[in-house]
Formats: sequence, structure tokens, C-alpha cells
Amino acid sequence: MRCLFHALLIALLITSFNARAVSATAVSAGGEEIGAPMAPVEVDGATLFHVVGIKAFPAEKRARLVADRIRDAASNPTFLETPVQIVDATDRSKIIMGDHLLISVFDAEAAIEGVSRQILAEVYQAKIWEAIQAYRRDRSPDRLIRAATYAFGASLGLLAALWLGWRVYRRIDTGMEHRFRSKIHGLEIQSFEIVRAERIWAVLRGLSRWSWIVLMLLLAYLYLNFVLGLFPWTRAFAGYLFGLLVNPLRKMGTALIDIVPDLVFIAILFVITRYVLKVTRLYFSGIADGTVALHGFEPDWAWPTYRILRLLIVIFALVVAYPYIPGSETNAFKGISIFLGVLFSLGSSSVIANIIAGYTMTYRRAFRIGDRVQIGEHLGDVVETRLLVTHLRTPKNEDIVVPNSVILSSEVINYSTHARQQGLILHTTIGIGYETPWRQVEAMLIEAARRTPGLLQQPPPFVLQKSLGDFAVNYEINVYCDQPSAMTRLYTALHQNILDLFNEYGVQIMTPAYEGDPGQPKVVPKDQWFAAPAAPTEPESHR
Repeated sequence: MRCLFHALLIALLITSFNARAVSATAVSAGGEEIGAPMAPVEVDGATLFHVVGIKAFPAEKRARLVADRIRDAASNPTFLETPVQIVDATDRSKIIMGDHLLISVFDAEAAIEGVSRQILAEVYQAKIWEAIQAYRRDRSPDRLIRAATYAFGASLGLLAALWLGWRVYRRIDTGMEHRFRSKIHGLEIQSFEIVRAERIWAVLRGLSRWSWIVLMLLLAYLYLNFVLGLFPWTRAFAGYLFGLLVNPLRKMGTALIDIVPDLVFIAILFVITRYVLKVTRLYFSGIADGTVALHGFEPDWAWPTYRILRLLIVIFALVVAYPYIPGSETNAFKGISIFLGVLFSLGSSSVIANIIAGYTMTYRRAFRIGDRVQIGEHLGDVVETRLLVTHLRTPKNEDIVVPNSVILSSEVINYSTHARQQGLILHTTIGIGYETPWRQVEAMLIEAARRTPGLLQQPPPFVLQKSLGDFAVNYEINVYCDQPSAMTRLYTALHQNILDLFNEYGVQIMTPAYEGDPGQPKVVPKDQWFAAPAAPTEPESHR
């Protein structure tokens, strides 16, 4: 029973030795790395087992020595009938072939594998005997003749494939030249040519040529791998060539399989996030349209609030998804993230300030699209509000771009806020001498306002006496209008009517500086109101 148990254990260990990849450190039976360097013992490109070394005798050097001993024993004709034996000593188990030492197995090596020294020696014995038999078999004359025959046939097949591939490539290239080159036209937008037809044709021919080259290189690679693997002396190099192509593909495939659960999680999170964003957009769309009412929440706030909430939802989703992003745990990914964060923090301070100012102004309700406002020294109509800037169109039809951070730190005069319901008051000041009755002045100013089209008659205009100056009384006429965008035109018309009325009644408007009363009042007679080149523009009865 004990012998049967040992046999089964040895078989399992042999299988594990075949399946185990080359490792750089020894691992105990409990899966714990103990830090001992290990090296593979390879014969004819096949890994038999791994051995441990010490500082004075490194694992790589010991592995090469054991492999050389096995090859020497296998090639020695005096050992053809000699079996591989195990000789136990107090501190080691020797594996020998005749009087030729192959390897010594120590208790420390057995402890790494988690088995006794005798069992590990039996495993090594079986692997060494199998390698010796394969070594002799692969170098037998009939096996070498068969390998040479296969290599010759593969060489003929490669030459035939290269010749046939060249013929097919030439035929395809000629067919493309005749059938497609005349149909290829340059890529252009309107009359501007972006890519010439010759460039497009050169790219297509280059793709075809490189496809043929890659295919031929792949055939040559497969040929070398097959031929070199036929002979025992080059089999290790064949395995190396095979690993150059297969190992990266295997690693990529393994990595792809490993990240499938993370990708599934990210896909589910993406679907949920998108659904939440759609529901949120639908809700705030109802608020903006008026179908959903929230007490104290203005409809104008709907879309800015949705954008803020959308940003928060996306950021939360990214935070949740970050640990599941492939490669997020690598130092390279973390380094790039830190680098981008530093660039963003250094170069976007003003941008962030403008964004915050833009949202702040939205909730302050400083102005709306179409309002006539004055921001600092700029007067104009608000034509567009963006996240970073606000566009004004001046009465001169100029487009002024004002950063939102500037608006937030400046005073804003909105002429349109109360004009829709209560009317905007336009006002202008004139100075009239003390000899003119104030009642007459007020009546003329109110009549000038009444004659000005575009001004509101209700509420009625009114006059204020601003001050009693050194040389004149300063009167201020106040009128109402509901068209703030027409302020400039209304002021012009009001000033024209004031000049006409005061000239009509012979009342002099005082000049800024006073030295003495003139001999004649400085007024324009009515018969000279339309002196050349001026011409009447409305019937006299309207004046």
C-alpha cells in the first residue's frame, strides 16, 4: 500500500514538473515565497526540473552542470545498459548512473517542494531516465534521416510557397492597377484638396506590399520553427523562436481573459449611468418646459443644474469604475494620472474660475438672453451665455466677449429686468436760466416727451429740478419706455424734440460756461429749422 502511495505521488509530481513554468524564486508548499533562486535543468530544449543554488554555487551554474552530466551519461556508450540509481546518504540522496554522479538531492530542496527527500529523488530519477532515453532516441540514425527528410521537404514547400506567393501578389497588384487606380480620386473639401489621388494609391499599394511581406515572414518563421525542432541540437533554439511569438500572444490572451469580469462590470456601470442621465435629463427638461413645477426653482435654472448634476454623476461613475479599469493598478497608469492632474491644476485655474462664475451668474439671475446690460464700460445686448464667457452686441453692432469671472467681480446694470412690467426710465438733464418760469420749462419738457414716438405715456413723464446752479436751474426730464434695446434711438429723438420746442418758444438752453447775457437769445428761429442741407422729414402739423 505504501509503495502504491509513493508511485501515485511520484506520478503527480512528474506531471507538476511538466506543467510548471520557469520561476525566479522558490515557493514553499504553502504558497509562500522563501526567496531562494531557482534555475531550470534543460536537455535538448526540454525542462526536466528546477534546482536551488547558493551564493557560492548559483542555481544557474548548478543547473548547467547537472544538464552537462546528463548529456555526458546519455552519450557515453558504456552506459547503454546501465540504469539510473538512487544512493541515500545521511544528508543527501545521490542519483548516479554507474559510477557517474548526476545530481545530489538535499533536504532543503525537498522542503521547498513539501515532500520528503526520497520522494523528490525518485521524481528526479524518473525525469532523468526519460531525458536520457529521449536523448539517445533523437540521435539514432533512422531518426536523424527521417528529420533530414522532413527538413528537405519543408524547404521545398517553403520555396514553392514563396514562388506562388510572389506570383499571386504580382497578379493582385496588376489587377488593382488596371481596375482601381483610375477610379481613385483625391480627397477634397469644396475646392481645397486635402489628400491627392497619388497619395491614396501609394497608401493602398503599401498596404498590399506589407501584407505580402508579413505573410511571407510568417511562413519563414513557421518553417524555421519546424525545421529547427526536428534536430535535437537546435530544438532549444526552435523553442526560443516559438516563445518569441507565442508568449506575448499567450500573455495578452491571459490578460484579456482576466479582465473580462472587470469589463463586464464597467459595461453594466456604463448602462446604468447612461440610464440615470437620461432620466435626469427628462426630469429637468420637464422643469424647463414648465410641465414639472418646483416651488422656488426657476425654469431658467433647469439646464445649468442638469449640467452640474450630470458632471457629478459622471465623476461618481468614474470613481466607482476606476479600480476595474485595466491597468489602473500599474505605476505607469498612476504616473500618467498624476501628471495630467498637475497639468490640469496648473493650466486651468482661470478656466475653472470662469466656469464657477458662469454657474454663479445663472443662479444670481443677473441677466438673460436679449437683455440690455452694462458690464463695466461695455453696453450691449446679451446674445449668448456660455460656460466660460458671455457675448454682448453693442449698439454699434460690435461683438464683445466678456469672461464670466470679470462679470462676477464687476457691477452689472440690467436695463431690461423691470422694463417688461414697470418700464425703464430714461432721463436727460438741461440747464435753463433763472429768468425762465420753471412751470414753462416743465411743460415744454413734458410736451417734448409726448412728441417722441416709442415712449410710454403711462406712467406719465415727470420733471425733477436737480439743482439750482450758479447760472442756471438744472431740470431732469424722466420718461418711461419698454424697449431697452432702443435706448440710443429714443434718447436721440427726445433730444431733438427738446431742442425744437425750446427754439419754438424762444427759450435759451444755457451753455456750460456763463460770462454775460447776450444781446439776442441764442435760439434758432423756426423758419431756419430746416436750413440747407436739412430737409423736412415729417408734416409741419406734427411739430
